[in-house]
Amino acid sequence: MKDNDIEDMLDLTFTRELKPGGANIPVSEKNKKEYIERMVKWRIERGVVQQTESLVRGFYEVVDSRLVSVFDARELELVIAGTAEIDLVDWRSNTDYRGGYHDNHIVIRWFWAAVERFNNEQRLRLLQFVTGTSSIPYEGFSSLRGSNGPRRFCVEKWGKVTSLPRAHTCFNRLDLPPYPSFSMLHEKMLTAVEETSTFGLE
Repeated sequence: MKDNDIEDMLDLTFTRELKPGGANIPVSEKNKKEYIERMVKWRIERGVVQQTESLVRGFYEVVDSRLVSVFDARELELVIAGTAEIDLVDWRSNTDYRGGYHDNHIVIRWFWAAVERFNNEQRLRLLQFVTGTSSIPYEGFSSLRGSNGPRRFCVEKWGKVTSLPRAHTCFNRLDLPPYPSFSMLHEKMLTAVEETSTFGLE
């Protein structure tokens, strides 16, 4: 659906009240992106609504909601989970590469040099950007988990040099364009980690 023209092909609407009056809004080529985003959100959230509401109620019984309202979601996780020092040797030795990248590839060497330049908070934000959490497993990076169980940190060659890096949190994967210089890679990495919270869908 995402990659093909759906005009006059599918008889879909924004049912399940994906948006107000959704049953009366047909899905078209123009609004299919919104439909896909709302459907994915609905499918992810519908199975955990009751548990999430119980967790939030319990959390607010312990912590006054006014105290946490000043934080965004990423900052709140850092406050709750703490800011453990990241072991870069462990991280690098438990990282996989795809799409032509390997540990000695120039872009990967620049990537790790950029991570070394980051302060610990920026490293935690990078980890959170790629994995969805700033928490490091007690056993180290070899025990990272994805949505389907154990899943190592991965850097994949992807995109054009004008693109920002993109993350797939379910797969602990960073899609990293083949930037032509260290300075461009460093700048794009900082922008992605500090100013975005988006992730790719597969």
